[in-house]
Amino acid sequence: MPAIFVRPGVVKDVPAILDIIASARQFLASQNIDQWQGTYPDEAAVQADIDAETNRVLVVDGQVAGTASLIDGPDPFYKRIDGAGWQGNGPYMMIHRFALSGRVRGQQLSRFFMSNLISEAYAAGYRDLRIDTHAQNQIMQHVILGNGYQYRGIVYLDEPVPERNAYQLLLG
Repeated sequence: MPAIFVRPGVVKDVPAILDIIASARQFLASQNIDQWQGTYPDEAAVQADIDAETNRVLVVDGQVAGTASLIDGPDPFYKRIDGAGWQGNGPYMMIHRFALSGRVRGQQLSRFFMSNLISEAYAAGYRDLRIDTHAQNQIMQHVILGNGYQYRGIVYLDEPVPERNAYQLLLG
């Protein structure tokens, strides 16, 4: 069995991260989901996450196989939420730009990666985690709900199709 772990992303990971995002973009397009069909997330966003030390990578057998950003709130796009709304208004972390390489798709590594991100947030003292995804992205919704998040409503991003399903995980 290969070694599988999560670590902070570093500058030398940028090409692999961009390949993962390109793979995810193609996969979403093949599913007729218009999420990530523009230029975002792009190299500038990836570099900004690495510079801010918020990027995390999933490493499988020595190769970067997943990427995500674990970011302190508040997020300006999470201020407006239509639906049940957020529970509580304390400090929270968000998971953004979550993607796995097509070469590891179907190996249940999304759950492992998400669990590690949740554990890191918990260890940092956060008990409130938030995430969003496109309404048609059923695979990501499965990952989110499978890790204990609850649907809270719709948030609006600054994108051509701004609506995103929003989820929250409250840890005890």
